[in-house]
Amino acid sequence: MVEFQTLEIPEFPKLTHNITWFARALRKAGLPIGSGRVIAAIEAVRVAGFSKREDFFWTLHACFVSRPEHRAVFAQIFRLYWRDPKFLEHMMAMLMPAVGGVQEERAANAGAKRAAEALLDGVQREIPDVPEQEGSEIEIDSSLTTSTEERLRTLDFEQMNTEEVAAAKRMLARLKLPVQPILSRRSKMDAMGRHADWRRTMRQAMRQGGDLQKLARKSPRIRWPNLIILCDISGSMSHYSRMVLHFLHAVANQKGAGWAKVYGFTFGTQLTNISRHIATRDVDAALAAAGSEAQDWEGGTRIGDCLHAFNRDWSRRVMGQGAVVLLITDGLDRGEPSQLGQAMRRLHLSSRRLIWLNPLLRWDGFLPKAQGIRTMLPEVDSFRAGHSIATLEQLAKEISRPDDVGEKHRLMAALGE
Repeated sequence: MVEFQTLEIPEFPKLTHNITWFARALRKAGLPIGSGRVIAAIEAVRVAGFSKREDFFWTLHACFVSRPEHRAVFAQIFRLYWRDPKFLEHMMAMLMPAVGGVQEERAANAGAKRAAEALLDGVQREIPDVPEQEGSEIEIDSSLTTSTEERLRTLDFEQMNTEEVAAAKRMLARLKLPVQPILSRRSKMDAMGRHADWRRTMRQAMRQGGDLQKLARKSPRIRWPNLIILCDISGSMSHYSRMVLHFLHAVANQKGAGWAKVYGFTFGTQLTNISRHIATRDVDAALAAAGSEAQDWEGGTRIGDCLHAFNRDWSRRVMGQGAVVLLITDGLDRGEPSQLGQAMRRLHLSSRRLIWLNPLLRWDGFLPKAQGIRTMLPEVDSFRAGHSIATLEQLAKEISRPDDVGEKHRLMAALGE
């Protein structure tokens, strides 16, 4: 465990100003902080004291953080504002465009990017002067000159800042996930039907003394499948899960899409049914209630245990005949591979189609090297990416195609090598 050093805090008036400015940066980064919380934080620091950095961190954390998804942003802004004297240089580096053809080896995570924009609000950012060398040219990232909406379609959810996340949520609310009806073996009376209904024809003839006057016809009944979404909310998936849940809410409250019912479940270390929450019309209220219901946000991953719990407790209630299952997870399981494989086989047999959305497919050359992915992949019908709006739009186009397999064939071939 890291030993925290004594924190040097200026006199109380300066501390009050710093906490207020810190709260303003958090609010800019998306945390719902009002003046009441700022006053409570100042009073809490006065009562608790600030002899240790750890005490100071958790005191402010208790006052300002109310949702699991805000922990990463709070920790990033706290580290840069209260601990790192050169936070401005770090933030400028995160937001600086690529110069001289040198690209970032690793993109900044979502928490760091939102923290950078919050702390540098109003700061003028300029492209640094680079000495021109023979045979070289300066390349400037021109993504800001393209259409914002078009760029957001292909932008990774994890790399979006606060404004981009808000815009992406509005785009997700407009997405549709239509489904084709399923032809049942049951039939209904239809004067223009393609098949003759001999039973009804004979009953009508018996009413007329055996005189066959008209040939009754019939057509197959149609039924609409249920949509089941199993969403991983572990630490590695939390940001993608929040965006997918916005998409799920739009699908659940969409009229005329064709789904009989939409059920939502989250899992990390335990399985949580959030179906009644996503049926709420207000998306913010729905996701807030779902977040409070699921107690394992940003925790570990027990995919096999959670799928076993779904098969045991919920499968017969919600699957029905012809249900389509969307499994959103990166497949990085910490449980026993044998139990995971058995749970996946049971889930596959119970569903009409099992579609796996994995954000790890955003990486070029992705291969199923993790044991969990190798165990789950043979048991799905389709394996697709799920890290951007464009991938969800592609899912909407392909979800009704029984021959769609996504990247499964390519990765199964890699497994055989």
